Amino acid sequence: MKYGARNQLMGTVTDIKKGSVMCEVKVKISSGAFMESVMTMNSLKELGIKKGDTVKIVVKAVNVLLVKE
Repeated sequence: MKYGARNQLMGTVTDIKKGSVMCEVKVKISSGAFMESVMTMNSLKELGIKKGDTVKIVVKAVNVLLVKE
């Protein structure tokens, strides 16, 4: 699969919180930090993602905001 995003990390799925339509997938990357992705339950099923799987994280963001309050 080709995509335009250049920011790519590998990680391990540590948790999946399932709702009725959407789910939240938590991934631990090599630095020990965590990233999360929200997707539909249909996408989760089609991708076959399960806890413990190694996945590629592809990040393409129009804006990244940092806020200190």
